[in-house]
Amino acid sequence: MSKVSDSFLKHIKFNEWSATPKYRQLMDAVVSAIQTGTLSKGDLMPSINEMSFSVEVSRLTVEKSYKELRKLGLLEAYPGKGYFVKSTETIRKFQILLLFNKLSSHKKVLYDTLIKAFGENAAVDFYVYNNDATLFTKILEQISKDYTHYIVVPYFIDDENKALQEINKINPNKLIILNHKLPALVSCKTVIYENFSKDIYFALDKLRPKLEKYKCLKLLFPENSYFSIQIIEGFKSFCKNFIFEYEVIYSFNEQKINEGDVCIILDDDDLFTVLEIAETKKMEIGKDLGLISYNETKAKKYIGKGITTISTNFELMGFETAKLILEKKQAHIEIPFEIFDRNSL
Repeated sequence: MSKVSDSFLKHIKFNEWSATPKYRQLMDAVVSAIQTGTLSKGDLMPSINEMSFSVEVSRLTVEKSYKELRKLGLLEAYPGKGYFVKSTETIRKFQILLLFNKLSSHKKVLYDTLIKAFGENAAVDFYVYNNDATLFTKILEQISKDYTHYIVVPYFIDDENKALQEINKINPNKLIILNHKLPALVSCKTVIYENFSKDIYFALDKLRPKLEKYKCLKLLFPENSYFSIQIIEGFKSFCKNFIFEYEVIYSFNEQKINEGDVCIILDDDDLFTVLEIAETKKMEIGKDLGLISYNETKAKKYIGKGITTISTNFELMGFETAKLILEKKQAHIEIPFEIFDRNSL
């Protein structure tokens, strides 16, 4: 192994807190080493086995990383000799810290869209803090890298003020808030968000002809959750304006779900609980009991005869976010809701 390889290996650090796949972390380490001059054109890279042993990752991780670096034109392989640095012409202009509150199918759409839109123009360090303000703060405190952009999805079950104080320490020119527009973050110059109150109001209005055959609209709003109370405001406003009987349920059981209800369900675990209740009470979905679920997923198209969903366009949110960064612009952009009207109403 060359001295260059020894020097390079000392600089590889995997962040176990990060949700960024290790093969991408390894790619980022190689690109960073090229950018800083630790690796130069023609330098011999550690073999796949050497790299795997030295940094304690699988051979498959190293193989995938080297394969992607070859696609970028940064590495070249010579049979019997190994991998060499082919070029030092890197194109990554942006270093991005991405902080998600949780992992879910719709958040995966958002993440995948961001990564695809950035291409190789950006290196993304990805973390998930599970709605925990303390964990969120710890992640920010242990970050030593200076990023060009900080993308945050800010939802906290407790100690929200503590987390917001940390967010407000970030340079507002580098900060991008996704999904949730918060008054406490007034200095943030880029926000791509949902309008929760307006979105549920107009979604229910479009579904109103189907809703009129039911007796009562029930919004299932989980206790101690991160969901915006603006959803409740929009729901109540719709029901009052169009004279629907309604109820907001914070903790529900079998007795609270009855024939003639429409359940508007925010949490997917609650969706499956309601489906079980309907089966137990022998209520037919779309006839005896109406269902509307938040956040579109592929599975909801096929559950039963199809679950009606109302959902933010997370793919558009990711695209607009990447576009602003790549074009070096700042803006507040409202992402519209989508309605997928199926047989559950």
